[in-house]
Amino acid sequence: MMTPKSGLFLAVSCIAAIAAVGSIFELSSGIPQLGTPTTAVILVLSIPVTIGSFLAAVQDARANQ
Repeated sequence: MMTPKSGLFLAVSCIAAIAAVGSIFELSSGIPQLGTPTTAVILVLSIPVTIGSFLAAVQDARANQ
């Protein structure tokens, strides 16, 4: 059963995944709006946040079945 906690983790995972995809598109365009270093940092940070928060959401949902 999905709890508010697992829902929050899932929302964070979705937002971080969108940030990662957006960063990839920005970097591939050649001239990112925020600059290459900033966009690269966003990409590098958003990937583990996406994975970690998704796994935390799944773990929390399984714990509350």
